[in-house]
Amino acid sequence: MDLEELIYNCKKGKRHAQAELYRRYSGILFGMCLKYSKNKAEAEDNLHDSFMTIFSKIDQYSFQGSFEGWIKRITVNTVLQKYRKEQYLDVVSENMGDEPDLEVEQTDVSLSTLLGYIQELPTKYRLTFNLYVLDGYSHKEISEMLGTSTGTSKSNLARAKMILREKIEKEKINIA
Repeated sequence: MDLEELIYNCKKGKRHAQAELYRRYSGILFGMCLKYSKNKAEAEDNLHDSFMTIFSKIDQYSFQGSFEGWIKRITVNTVLQKYRKEQYLDVVSENMGDEPDLEVEQTDVSLSTLLGYIQELPTKYRLTFNLYVLDGYSHKEISEMLGTSTGTSKSNLARAKMILREKIEKEKINIA
């Protein structure tokens, strides 16, 4: 079944089409959920919630633009909405201003280890880091998505990078 037919069948509420849509996109969306979640179980919950939202809003998809982009956006928004509701995004301080950008040197830390470090970040730092570094959003866009100020976005990114740098440095010491 081609994508357009699959979407039309999902709009009609056909379960076999929904199952096929899930099979096609669950891997990609789970990877996104994993980036924004503390652990695998939370990522699975976020994936489930995202598909519930996708199926409830699929009538709004008008075949304008990429369907994959549309479902990815829904997934990110679903996850962020959950964190906003749970008050994870409270601001500690916005007084960090424009700190110099902290660059992490290239290391021999494995991708899975780095992902683990990112997942260990406090939620507000993890979300900001992922949105800025991995997904390419601007601080203005992040502040709108998270309901914070641009300064808070910059501050949270700087703190996330600082924490990651410390963890990577500690890892390098443990290896040596």
